Amino acid sequence: MMEKVLLDTDIGSDIDDSFCLGYLLSQPKCDLLGITTVSGEAEKRAGMASVMCKAAGRSGIPIYAGIEQPLLLPQQQPVAHQAGVLDKWPHDAHFPKGEAIEFMRRTIRQNPGEVTLLAIGPMTNVAALFAVDLEIPSLLKQLVLMCGVFTYGLPAYVCLAEWNARCDPHATAVVYNAGVRNVRSIGLDVTTRVTMKKSDFAATFRADVMRPLFDFSHVWEEKDGIITFHDPLAAAVIFDEDICGFKRGEVSVELESARSKGLTYFDENANGNDEVAFTVNDAAFFAHYMEVVEKKPYASQGTQA
Repeated sequence: MMEKVLLDTDIGSDIDDSFCLGYLLSQPKCDLLGITTVSGEAEKRAGMASVMCKAAGRSGIPIYAGIEQPLLLPQQQPVAHQAGVLDKWPHDAHFPKGEAIEFMRRTIRQNPGEVTLLAIGPMTNVAALFAVDLEIPSLLKQLVLMCGVFTYGLPAYVCLAEWNARCDPHATAVVYNAGVRNVRSIGLDVTTRVTMKKSDFAATFRADVMRPLFDFSHVWEEKDGIITFHDPLAAAVIFDEDICGFKRGEVSVELESARSKGLTYFDENANGNDEVAFTVNDAAFFAHYMEVVEKKPYASQGTQA
C-alpha cells in the first residue's frame, strides 16, 4: 500500500537531508506528493531537491521554496552551503514564491486522513501551515519529525537543544501543541546511533540518485569523518516502524530560558498524542535503507541500542 508523503526539509545544511530524499525517491511504497524547503536560501535548497529528483528520474514532483526566517528569533542558518555545487547538476532554478504553505494546505485537504507530513528541518513551515488552517492537524494521517532530544547524558554536542528545534523553538512549540493525533519524534537519542564512516560512502552507494551526494558531501563538514543518518531514520520508520522502539506520551518545548530555548521534554502517558523513539536497531535500519536505495543487502554488522 502506497504511503502519501509530504517532505519539508532544510536540504543544503547537513548532508542527511539528501540521504533522506534519496531514500524517499527510491522507496517503491512512497507516493511523494511534494517537497517544501525551509530556512535561509530556501530557493537554493529547492534547487538541491530538484537535483535529487532529476538524478532519480522523478522531475515531476512539485517543489516549493518556503519560509526563510524563524517566527521570532534571528536566523541561525542563513546559507545553504551545499548549494555551491548546484551548477554541476541539472536542476530547476525557479520555484513558485510565497506558495509553499498553500501547497501543503491544499495537498492535505485533497487527501484527508491519508498524508504523512515528514518534517526534517526547522518547524517554521509546519507551524505556519497549522496557524493558517486550524483544521489541518486533524486531517493528517500522521506527523513524523526529526526533532528533539529526550534522553540527557548524551555527548556534550547534543546536550543542548536539537538543531531543528533550536533554529525555531517557537515554531517547534506550535507544532507540538497543534493537537495532531499521531506525532512521531525521532530525536538525537536514536539518530546519533545510526552512523557510517564517510570513507565507506563511495564503496557503499552506487545508485544514480546518490551520485549528487558525492559533490554535496565535499562542501559539508562532518564531525570526525562520520555521516549520521538523522533524517533517513525518520523517513524509514514510516515504512518499517519496527526499526525503532517508541514510548507514548506528551512532548513540551522550553521557551522561557534564553540558554535552553528549544529543549524538548517528554512526559510518558499512555493517552498522549506523541510517540518518541528511544531505541533503534541500526542493523535493521541499514538493511532496510540499502534494500530500498541500492536494491541489495547491507554487508556491515550492526547492533540494537
